[in-house]
Amino acid sequence: MTFSDKSCKEFTVELASKASVPGGGGASALCGALGCALGNMVGSLTVGKKKYADVEDEIKAAMEKAESVWRELLDLIQKDADVFEPLSKAYGLPKDTEEQKAYKTEYMEKCLRDACSVPVAIMEKCCESIDLCKIFADKGSTLAISDAGVGVAFSKAALLGASLNVFINTKAMTDKEYAASLNTKANNMIAKYTVLADEIFAGVNERLN
Repeated sequence: MTFSDKSCKEFTVELASKASVPGGGGASALCGALGCALGNMVGSLTVGKKKYADVEDEIKAAMEKAESVWRELLDLIQKDADVFEPLSKAYGLPKDTEEQKAYKTEYMEKCLRDACSVPVAIMEKCCESIDLCKIFADKGSTLAISDAGVGVAFSKAALLGASLNVFINTKAMTDKEYAASLNTKANNMIAKYTVLADEIFAGVNERLN
């Protein structure tokens, strides 16, 4: 059974335990999936309503994309665990001889790259979720606008959470140029999408107050 197939209670219990997985990456992926699904919910409450007939096609397209995004984020929960386990074992490799040291360094670098790939993917999907939440907040049913606000808040939290899983791994890399490129990519997503998420949330909040 994958982590995304577990019940909310089972997942939370394992998250709270001393087990190395699931961790912050998997939790971020779940948070992002919930955020995107909430945006999709706004769409579901919008389509079929005469009041929103002029935006129905756009909302349907956004819903189709949102379902793809939240399903991918659910898959990334398990993928994050899958790439972290080899890395956790790599830290315990012996380094008593020069040969062992060289092997450990090379293997660790590969594991670190793999371990970064998933949180980067989570961040990318969260950016897509934030873009979608904007559509749902701007054009979706006003009766569900609060859900669009919650969705974008979750998506932002997931984006930031996943970024820390990138940074902790790039910090340990020996290839500093590659590490810097990943850091730049992550920081660019943070710079653009936290601002957009805050704008969307503020807009929702203003309309509710």
